[in-house]
Amino acid sequence: MIGTFYRAAGPEKPLFANVGDEIAPGKVLCIVEAMKLFNEIESEVSGKIVKILVNDAQPVEFDQPLFLVDPS
Repeated sequence: MIGTFYRAAGPEKPLFANVGDEIAPGKVLCIVEAMKLFNEIESEVSGKIVKILVNDAQPVEFDQPLFLVDPS
């Protein structure tokens, strides 16, 4: 396990991204916590989020896809 996937910055905070959202490079999509460090994961492409492939608070691995994006 590399880290833990989080869709929001905290329990009462808004989600970074939802299915149907239009995204652009640099938009924060989620946080991955690894060894008590919270790393913001930014989009590398423009497009529309089609599916979120990981559940909130689920362990993730290096190079694991987190989102399915329809590029624009």
